[in-house]
Amino acid sequence: MTTIFGVDLDKEITPINVRDAIIECFYQAHCEDSGITRGDEILTKDYCASIVKKAFDDVEGDYDNPTKKDILKTMTKLSEFSTNFRTEEEVKKNYMKISKLVEQLKDD
Repeated sequence: MTTIFGVDLDKEITPINVRDAIIECFYQAHCEDSGITRGDEILTKDYCASIVKKAFDDVEGDYDNPTKKDILKTMTKLSEFSTNFRTEEEVKKNYMKISKLVEQLKDD
């Protein structure tokens, strides 16, 4: 089974799967930098979800029922935000991973 940020590439991929993969991407990056312990895991996931939700709001996308277009605009917003904390190379690498998931989505 091949996965990208927890999404199984052998199964049908939905916009919710992609949104959750973006959250997982942020979560993994945040944990790498902060030394998060198991007890802080839920709090940190909620924090990462709030960052992603704000990005959806900023681009007037629907966090709860995202479209492919919403996800693409949100990805652009988040990649700009992420360059404040990560190298451009790291941001591009993760952007490309999420893009592989987006490619599987039907057009709006």
